[in-house]
Amino acid sequence: MKNILIYSDSISWGIIPMTRNRFSFNQRWPGILELNLRSAGGNVRVIEDCLNGRRTIYEDSVRPGRNALIGLSQRIEVNSPLSLVILMLGTNDFQANHEHTAIDAKNGIRALINEIRNTNLEPGMEMPAIMVVAPPPILEPKGDIATKFKGAEKKCVGLSNAYQDLCEELQCYFFDAASVATSSKVDGVHFDIDQHMAFGNAITEFISKTNCVK
Repeated sequence: MKNILIYSDSISWGIIPMTRNRFSFNQRWPGILELNLRSAGGNVRVIEDCLNGRRTIYEDSVRPGRNALIGLSQRIEVNSPLSLVILMLGTNDFQANHEHTAIDAKNGIRALINEIRNTNLEPGMEMPAIMVVAPPPILEPKGDIATKFKGAEKKCVGLSNAYQDLCEELQCYFFDAASVATSSKVDGVHFDIDQHMAFGNAITEFISKTNCVK
């Protein structure tokens, strides 16, 4: 069996916009990815490690444990052997309590990639491939999260280009979520159910074409 680890935040956790509820496994994109790959004959398991509010390498002053760098190498060890790690983070780096730009998020992803590649795996286990997904640009935040993400739609400008440049430099796979999906029309930050489907199908096709799960 081939294992794919998705290391992400509430977008991939599948939060239902304007609620604290969660889409079911077959409705959120990690589940769609697994079901698609298995339907195509792949013996694949998708492991979800998606935490609401998770940043790349930055702390949340209100809720502890949101720094994605802390414990990452242990998560790689716990779930090994892994064929692929998908990093889809950055959205929360632009919350109102951070004065961050796309370059700050890029630096965060760089640190995560380096942490993965420096993990001490068991003898004979190969280092997984890494794919970085740029989340779609934040729209105007609405509802309960509007204050938390005030100004985020401006701070996130250039994120996709920054991530793509980084992936070319560090030889990682790159996928731009905005090429197939948009942030929620309901809250401006997460995925609506149709965007989970669109993104899940597109990432399946990308993985199949690139043969990055070996």
